[in-house]
Amino acid sequence: MGVTLDVGIIGGGIQGVAVAQAAAAAGHTVAVWEQAAIASGTSSRSSKLIHGGLRYLETGQFSLVRKSLAERSLLLKNAPGLVRPVPFYIPVYPATQRRPWQVRFGLSLYALLGKLQPYTGFKKISSHYLAEKDGLITTDLQGLYQYWDAQTDDAALTRAVMQSAKSLGAEVYCPARVGGVKYLDNVYEVTVELEAQTSRFACKALVNAAGPWVNQVLNLIEPMSATLDIDLVQGTHIIVDDDAPSGIYYVEAPQDRRAVFIMPWQGKTMVGTTEHRYMGTDPAAVQPRQDEIEYLLQVYHQYFPQRRGKLIDAFAGLRVLLHQDNNFFKRPRDTFIHSDPSLPGLLTLYGGKLTGYRATAEEVMQRLDSVLPEKMKKADTRSLELT
Repeated sequence: MGVTLDVGIIGGGIQGVAVAQAAAAAGHTVAVWEQAAIASGTSSRSSKLIHGGLRYLETGQFSLVRKSLAERSLLLKNAPGLVRPVPFYIPVYPATQRRPWQVRFGLSLYALLGKLQPYTGFKKISSHYLAEKDGLITTDLQGLYQYWDAQTDDAALTRAVMQSAKSLGAEVYCPARVGGVKYLDNVYEVTVELEAQTSRFACKALVNAAGPWVNQVLNLIEPMSATLDIDLVQGTHIIVDDDAPSGIYYVEAPQDRRAVFIMPWQGKTMVGTTEHRYMGTDPAAVQPRQDEIEYLLQVYHQYFPQRRGKLIDAFAGLRVLLHQDNNFFKRPRDTFIHSDPSLPGLLTLYGGKLTGYRATAEEVMQRLDSVLPEKMKKADTRSLELT
């Protein structure tokens, strides 16, 4: 049959490599199959934030915020070279949807959910420094609040987690395209195309972490597995040729009151993100739309009218959201772990946030415990350093 494994993982984004790290840390034999390159999809096209998700308080996703803040604390400790605390600024104007008292209430709840640990506090600050340094418009400014979250290079973080998994014994095959999967006698037989040759693997558990390709992967499995209805939502960021601001601005788009971040990135200014249903058939073909670029430039100039805002780059990624009959903002953002009773040992990861990758992987391993052999634990992902 070829190579025999405990856990096979399809997809080399942050969710897939996190499961590889967790499985290898638990002592299991693991392989990751990635069709292009590690972090080549959504995991290199995010907002680069390690955060609790302040805006998710409005949709009642308290457990997601609590978990994300706990994971943020772990990453600040375990990956100081990759994840750094950054001040966030929320300006409030007469047209701003959230009043100053609402901002204070939200930030207070945020701090409580973070268990009042370091970098969970907030304060109201003077606008003079930021107006002079960054060019924030102060006309009719009613309040300016500063709190803390963190920023990372998402692709570098994903590669670091993969390297950690490899150091614990995980194998990665890239580029590798899964051609088919058969479930027979409690084993998943996976056919993988590796450049000019075809290899076969047998694994006791299979994790589908293919991101926007998640349902396409499920359709490769025999017998057929149930899929969930999803929407692929395009998010675009732009980079403008202005010096990086002194922190990350959390503002409202005047066009539709959506949350937009204006942030430092590699010495320049990045603005994002948008949310539009992706209408293409190939997730790899996603590209920024001109109307998205114009939308983000308008938001930027609304708050920083003195800056040039010369566009130098733009990129787009896809997030996976379970289909519901409401707008994208109101839908749950935590990872949904899908299983099929007819296919024990198969787990499919729908969606998910960059910040919570380790906790999601931990839950995956707990759910796979019944189909995996007992092994000697090598490490605890809660304390593994990432470099």
